[in-house]
Amino acid sequence: MNPVYLIPIVAYLLGSIPFGLLIVKLTAGRDIREVGSGNIGAANVARNAGKIAGALTLALDAAKGYLAVWLAANLTHGNIRWMMIAAMCAVVGHIFPVWLKLRGGKGVATGLGVFIPISWHAVVLAVALWLIVVFFWHYASLGSIAAAAGLPIFMYVLYAPGLAPPDLVTFGTTFVSCLVLIKHIPNIQRLLSGEEPRIKFSK
Repeated sequence: MNPVYLIPIVAYLLGSIPFGLLIVKLTAGRDIREVGSGNIGAANVARNAGKIAGALTLALDAAKGYLAVWLAANLTHGNIRWMMIAAMCAVVGHIFPVWLKLRGGKGVATGLGVFIPISWHAVVLAVALWLIVVFFWHYASLGSIAAAAGLPIFMYVLYAPGLAPPDLVTFGTTFVSCLVLIKHIPNIQRLLSGEEPRIKFSK
């Protein structure tokens, strides 16, 4: 069997590793799904298990996405179609992990990680947009929503400046962004009702 055809499975399994859940279990002996928002992502981990645990979750969730696409690139000599398939499968794995009854994170960190090997310029802009929104409005979720909405535009413009990217790049980026936005519907509802928790910057 051609190992290339294992890319979707490997990418999904890498994406499905619940680092937030494992980190909180190991450091605090708690199930992160039973505290705060119940999400296994970095934001909920940081709020309920500390900034270090949250930062580690963020880094590892991004790293698993990066690794999935990096492996696909190395197996296929940089074939962008297989890289995009790996990117989509890794994010799906994070959001719908088979180990957690398909109840995973929101895909922000993993989504950024998968696009670093594809167009790091677009990722830098998305992160910059996140930082700007969070700095001015103090909502992490609003920053994530803005970054997810902006990423397809950044990718379209920066993947191959002056040229339209391959259709699968546009579709895959839009697909991942839509998944992230759908997972943020509860946050959007809380933002509209004024119930979303704000980030408090220490002096």
